[in-house]
Amino acid sequence: MAEGITGAGVGTEGSGHRTGRFRSWPGPFRWMTYLAVATALALVAGLATAVVVVRRPWPQTGGEVVIAGLHGEVKVIRDDHGIPQVYADSLHDLMLAQGFVHAQERFFEMDLRRHATAGRLSELFGEAGLESDLVVRTLGWRRVAEKELTLLRPDTRDALDAYAEGVNAYLEGRSLSEVSLEYALLDLGGLDYQPADWTAVDSVAWLKAMAWDLRGNLEDELGRALATEAVGPKRSEELYPPYPFDEHPPIVDQGALVDDVFEQDATATGTRLPQRPPPGGPDVTAALAGVRKVLAAVPPMLGSGDGIGSNAWVVDGEHTSTGAPILANDPHLGTSLPGVWMQVGLHCREITADCPIDVAGFSFSGVPGVVIGHNRDIAWGFTNLGADVTDLYVERVTERTWQYGGAERPLGRRDEVIEVRDGDPVELTVRSTAHGPLLSDLVNLDDELDTVELTEDGLAEQVDGVSGADVLPGRQAEQDGTWDHEVALAWTALEPRPTADALLALNAATDWRSFRTALSDFAVPGQNVVYADREGRIGYQATGLVPIRKSGNDGLTPAAGWRPETGWTGKYVPYEALPNLRDPESGVIATANQAVIDPARYAPYLTADWDRGYRSSRIGRLLAADDQLSVARMGSIQLDDWSSIGETLTPYLLDVKLPQGYESDGQRLLRSWNFRQGPESAAAAYFNVVWREVLARTFGDELTGPLAPDGSDRWFAVVSRILPTARDPWWDDVETEAEVETRDDILRAAMEAARDELTSRQSPDPDEWSWGALHRLELRSSTLGESGIGIVERMFNRGGWKIGGGGSLVNATAWEATEGYDVTAAPSMRMVVPLDDLDAARWINLTGVSGHAFHENYTDQTDLWARGETLPWVFSAGAVEEAGEDVLTLVPPGG
Repeated sequence: MAEGITGAGVGTEGSGHRTGRFRSWPGPFRWMTYLAVATALALVAGLATAVVVVRRPWPQTGGEVVIAGLHGEVKVIRDDHGIPQVYADSLHDLMLAQGFVHAQERFFEMDLRRHATAGRLSELFGEAGLESDLVVRTLGWRRVAEKELTLLRPDTRDALDAYAEGVNAYLEGRSLSEVSLEYALLDLGGLDYQPADWTAVDSVAWLKAMAWDLRGNLEDELGRALATEAVGPKRSEELYPPYPFDEHPPIVDQGALVDDVFEQDATATGTRLPQRPPPGGPDVTAALAGVRKVLAAVPPMLGSGDGIGSNAWVVDGEHTSTGAPILANDPHLGTSLPGVWMQVGLHCREITADCPIDVAGFSFSGVPGVVIGHNRDIAWGFTNLGADVTDLYVERVTERTWQYGGAERPLGRRDEVIEVRDGDPVELTVRSTAHGPLLSDLVNLDDELDTVELTEDGLAEQVDGVSGADVLPGRQAEQDGTWDHEVALAWTALEPRPTADALLALNAATDWRSFRTALSDFAVPGQNVVYADREGRIGYQATGLVPIRKSGNDGLTPAAGWRPETGWTGKYVPYEALPNLRDPESGVIATANQAVIDPARYAPYLTADWDRGYRSSRIGRLLAADDQLSVARMGSIQLDDWSSIGETLTPYLLDVKLPQGYESDGQRLLRSWNFRQGPESAAAAYFNVVWREVLARTFGDELTGPLAPDGSDRWFAVVSRILPTARDPWWDDVETEAEVETRDDILRAAMEAARDELTSRQSPDPDEWSWGALHRLELRSSTLGESGIGIVERMFNRGGWKIGGGGSLVNATAWEATEGYDVTAAPSMRMVVPLDDLDAARWINLTGVSGHAFHENYTDQTDLWARGETLPWVFSAGAVEEAGEDVLTLVPPGG
């Protein structure tokens, strides 16, 4: 779940990828003015005062704390990086203590997330949070979470309630300034607020954000439709080429369905039903473009859903130096501060039926248990399955009805009221069809709300270069009783499912059977889960709720909602039918978001929009080259920075004639380049600037706005296909009518422009260029770190790390080619687990355990992460105690 799961974060100003902005902050707001003045006054009052304000919310890590609700004594042992290991005698106490510790370190983040997932950011931040709230209320995340709570097993509900007890025990009696620095500043700025008690539904709601971040091909679905209108269906297909199964092997290369059960030794032939073309026309195109902008209003803390991925692999003992399996995982998510993960160990002192957990790994603050990690018996890692679990439906509607199968049906309607700080409440009517809520209704709110900047100009910008860009969607004048076109979203995450059951059951799993049973409840987001156990077995299981579509819907483009043949059947691919492997003959299972299985052998449709497989193939080659793999070697593979597109494109660049001297200096660097993208590489700096220029000069004349190439793995495939054809039409610049450009014309211009850019940015001497100087990691707080107030932003943001790697490399530090070179998504953590010696495992977090600015554990792991280093990950009680720096004892009233 990584991307595996999770919640993406924030990146840098102007990153373009939108992992970087909380959203635009309208202003100036009164609270910002108050905040700036109050902050300045606090600093003027003296350094001592500032230090007290900053340190007041830091967690107590030693001594004794009395907590109501505990049944017995709990020990919290923290190492020198503040990573807590919790020891208790009951599951209730263990979960309660985790809630307390999470709140100690990160309650502001937790509170922010629950406001975001409930569509209540405007209560804290005024109109700055309104766009996000409108989308989340329309989707109804909180409503779904409340229903999911009723589906959970009693032991899961007990764990959630105990966790909430711990959070509330931390909050009891604390002022805002004692909880976080953010609250202290907001309080000084006039915020009249006291956090409500934490509840079980607050934890469950965060699963909706995980699912949103990893929602599949929604952006590709929109992109195909808009590209078809811009350049026609044939050329649009060239921009979304099919997955190359012959070049990049899928995760599962054996097995088939037998009586709806996946058998890894069976053989069969898959089939797909014929598809219908998507609806088109100017009004439909404009409606879809408007929805694209609506989706962009969801803040980065809830995930971008695009351009992210993960690596996870496992090898059996035949391939390791110790004869035991080793498992590795590094989920790639949007960058954030604090990072999405918090490391933790949760240990029942004695394993019993009532206290079955002895686990350590990476948790989400706000959610009990461990999401990715290992227990005393098994280890597991996640990558995003990427299954197509969303569909957009173009609907024919009137004010109160929608058309289906030739008949008019009533639209569903519900009313929402959004409270807005320093503003009037906003009333929202959510309309829906049987497919889902009408997202395009939000586009029309620009008639009523100036803060929702979905104006005609904004919409035209979104569909620049697309026919019909001057036509607003929906609410088009009803002529003679005709309908409007609106856009509905169908999404499996809007159907209540007990995913929370799976997380806690996974923590307690002891073998392959209990591991698979636990994952059977894992509905959203669908994941590839790799497995290893201390008995020497390895495995893989695909998870998730994958809809079975009718014959008129291939999930690739928006469908005509008025046609019954385009809908979902109401059934899902059975869990037992999802691909899985145990102990394959190869002894290696590698997942990096590539295709799961060749559809020629597997009939159920999962998706066509896989990652292109460049990372997975590279990982496979590196693993195959060594039958004495070690923990250190696994870690070095995670850092591999070899560029596939570098190897493909460079020979063509070297064949272009450039004048000797200034123009060819960069080309000279490529002659000895090994296609590695380390931070010190001058050749990598030059190549990536050239690559960005090639994309812009090849496609920028026809694909603008949201269609512009971002440089991701799909564009690797598109450019690789046209490179051998020097006069492919894509090379020609349609804006130069008197000239027909060829491949070499574009490559020459790109290299000349790259030379000029690097001379301007770094140095006239190419040997002084470096990729890391361009490719920087900036970590930003998603709220006050985006306030627009320099002194406040500097308090919460950190940056300046020079990073290697790049998009679609194994060391996947993504950047957005339409905007610049700053890191927009990255390995959010790295872990390597040897199953023969759990105390020899290694891990690292992108930031640190603490969510408190200026605390020593705020970004104390980032320097190590940037250098490719990891921390010891001890697990046994003796090793944890030896590594401990601080011990906090939690006791019930009366001792």
